[in-house]
Amino acid sequence: MNTLTIRRATLADADTIAAFNSAMAEETEGQPLPPATVAAGVRHLLSDPSLGVYYLAARDGSPVGQLLITYEFSDWRNGVFWWIQSVYVTPAARRTGVYRALHEHVAREARAAGNVCGLRLYTDRNNVVAQEVYRRLGLTPARYVMYETDWRRATLGPA
Repeated sequence: MNTLTIRRATLADADTIAAFNSAMAEETEGQPLPPATVAAGVRHLLSDPSLGVYYLAARDGSPVGQLLITYEFSDWRNGVFWWIQSVYVTPAARRTGVYRALHEHVAREARAAGNVCGLRLYTDRNNVVAQEVYRRLGLTPARYVMYETDWRRATLGPA
């Protein structure tokens, strides 16, 4: 059958999402995440739709990928950017169109929302595989360089 479906995640998906987030952080940044912190963060977001929404891709009912949308209001555009975050596709499902399906699904939803002015995402500068995927989907490198102050970085440990 091999049917791929995309849906909004619910609290019942929290354990899967937390496991995917941990796998993604370890794989892309060599960053082990504290399981209790990740689990609490996923549950917090799933319980408060104003923070964002996770989308899950499932093949024949089994989760194979995810992405998270969070929001940034742009006064320059009088609209909202949807930020794509926490992208993960299971190793066995890579290069089978899972991320493309997730991306195209949220792009359609963003356009239909009426107040969304665009999609944004960031990736580790060394993740050239992801960068190529994003380029193939029509995203272009932004002109901005990202800076941060992360008060909770110490709880994650060294990168």
